[in-house]
Amino acid sequence: MLWIGSGRDSTLTEEVARYSRLEVSFALANSQEWRRKDFERFRLIVLDLPACSDFVQEILAAAQKTIRPLPVLILDRERSLDESLIGPAFGLFQHLLGERTAEEIAAGVSAALQSASQKGSLESQESWNRLLVGESQPMRELRAIIRLAGPRQSTVLITGETGTGKERVAQAIHMASRRSGAPMVAVNCGALPEHLIEAELFGHTKGAFTGAVGARMGRFEQAHRGTMFLDEVGETPLVLQPKLLRVLQERELQRVGSSETLKVDARIIAASNINLEQAVAQRRFREDLYYRLNVIPIRVPTLRERRSDIPLLAAHFIEGVCQREGLPSKKLTAEALRRLTEFEWPGNVRQLEHAMEMAAALSGDRTTIYLGDIDQHLQPAVREMGGLEEFPLDVPTDDLPFEDLMGKVEKLLLDQALRRHGGNKAKAAKALGLKRTTLLYKLKAQECIAGAA
Repeated sequence: MLWIGSGRDSTLTEEVARYSRLEVSFALANSQEWRRKDFERFRLIVLDLPACSDFVQEILAAAQKTIRPLPVLILDRERSLDESLIGPAFGLFQHLLGERTAEEIAAGVSAALQSASQKGSLESQESWNRLLVGESQPMRELRAIIRLAGPRQSTVLITGETGTGKERVAQAIHMASRRSGAPMVAVNCGALPEHLIEAELFGHTKGAFTGAVGARMGRFEQAHRGTMFLDEVGETPLVLQPKLLRVLQERELQRVGSSETLKVDARIIAASNINLEQAVAQRRFREDLYYRLNVIPIRVPTLRERRSDIPLLAAHFIEGVCQREGLPSKKLTAEALRRLTEFEWPGNVRQLEHAMEMAAALSGDRTTIYLGDIDQHLQPAVREMGGLEEFPLDVPTDDLPFEDLMGKVEKLLLDQALRRHGGNKAKAAKALGLKRTTLLYKLKAQECIAGAA
């Protein structure tokens, strides 16, 4: 075990080591000594306070980054640590308050090791864990939240960029819930025509509208006793949002063309890749509906935030393609893997999955995937990110009209940012370090200039 403290009490540490039957290594908390330790060598960390809460969080974060997260035993003689500052992601810690004997500390060590072993066994039994590939810190935090939120009945709002795997997270929450034996019914609110979405969600009676040749059960009824997943909920038409709010509040609905009230028991999980707070401010989304959905918020990290997971994800996708297509097992070269981890992945996990599918197909019967097999897929996005050849400027040789030239540079940057983010003005503004209102002003100014030309 690694003992981190402000001062060494050799008698105490040796007695704890003897009772625990573990070797002990000591490091001073107020130096760089503990940071130089190879955490993979140890089974447990003992953190001997006093120390500030930031330092405690730093130790816990370092313990989480090992291949198998290390349990941490916190000795808090002065009762100075506020556990609420630690958060749910750091579940592997024991907190001993007040003065303790070596035998009591050793008992705490044993309890921490046993708790870690039981948690590892539990994780291997959790079927929903298979849906989430990755061992990075953001993914561990995501798993910790799912583990806590899954068994509850509360509504969940999942946010994150396109391609991060929001539906996978919704499936994991459903599988971790008490409703896992019932279906999870998914609806993409942005993919349905506005005149059909109400009937799709709530059902309709015979003759309710042209083409309604028979009565039909809606998706909410199909999700009775199970989970209802509303994907891209921010695209729900304003006229439908009051009815959606009623279902969330009262757990009842009326089919289109009927006055009969039906009770439904479905847990709601919603997802959005747009900023719903901005949508509320722009009056495109009801404020009361937003707060009703945002009971347990979960943000799915981008692939850029979890680069250490890219090798695991790439291998996972390649293995899946090879099994599906009957191809021999394949692996990436070190150069190809380096290129994958350096890329920005604007399309996140979905883009990586497609890249690996293409790479497996182009590699044929080879068991090795080279850089050339994936480079073709990455190049268009790289060019779009902007090199000099993609940034054409006609610089005059004399009488340089500086303001006109800078206006042209600004237009190129704005157009490039919008193309890169699929026309999403909020994301383009963030990429350029601008406020969304500033971006809109600049776009309007460019339109005026173009109109006057």
